[in-house]
Amino acid sequence: MSKTTRPHGRASVASPEEGVTPAPARLDRIDALRGAALLWMAAFHGCFDLANWKLLQANFYTDPLWTTQRTLILSTFLLCAGAGQAIATAQGQTWARFGRRWAQIVGCALLVSAGSWFMFPHSYISFGVLHGMAVMLIVARCTAPLGAWLWPLGAVAVALPQVISDPWFDTRLTNWIGLVTHKPITEDFVPVLPWLGVMWWGLAGTQWLLAHRPTWLCSRGAADRQIQGGDLRAQAGGQVQGDARKGASSSDNHALAWRVLVTLGRWSLTFYMVHQPVMLALLAGGLWAISGQLPH
Repeated sequence: MSKTTRPHGRASVASPEEGVTPAPARLDRIDALRGAALLWMAAFHGCFDLANWKLLQANFYTDPLWTTQRTLILSTFLLCAGAGQAIATAQGQTWARFGRRWAQIVGCALLVSAGSWFMFPHSYISFGVLHGMAVMLIVARCTAPLGAWLWPLGAVAVALPQVISDPWFDTRLTNWIGLVTHKPITEDFVPVLPWLGVMWWGLAGTQWLLAHRPTWLCSRGAADRQIQGGDLRAQAGGQVQGDARKGASSSDNHALAWRVLVTLGRWSLTFYMVHQPVMLALLAGGLWAISGQLPH
């Protein structure tokens, strides 16, 4: 899977965006999974910051301990993004509503490019996770009607960069496609291929769950509240799920940790944009308080 090759700089992982505005009937297990990935990402970036400031001995570009984590974190986000598109299209989300959320992602992607160019002019982020997400969400939205065909399409997308590459794709204008002969020197690189395949799998898998096992996507607490409010319906047909309490943990709706994960998952773009500046400021402040100086 793609990763940066620069020996110094930010080894960014993923961005958490489902690309949809919250719908009336929330499927909170998707939100919680996204929230867990956010916390994992924050811990990953925190360790990277420590290593970048020589406070931790770790190689985030070649050590499987870190490269595998990056792949898993990014894959989780993209599975959740595909799930979000399955839910949005099943609930009849309009293109206008999709466009508003998409515009926010594009705007944040441009901010990331500008900020990274200021900090790393020779390795700025021209096509990182938010850029990739913006393109892939459009593709996912348009291909959602393909249903089960998304499974083999996803397999093709994941496999294609392993068998096809050409120097034409190695420039900044073309490497976003993913068929590069070598990974570019950049602070973050999330090309459409192979990562679109992961989003397609999230889309296809959630479509199947909505059609056959919708209660698996919603905790007992959320199901109880939505049944009481009369708005828990089968996403694929509008049918009220009377058995929505089946197979759910009785502690889901009471645990503080669960509520934190769900809330984080619903504010994923905001968390993604602010977590690194906040962590860097806290780290710098702590080091200044301890030693009276900042690391170089």
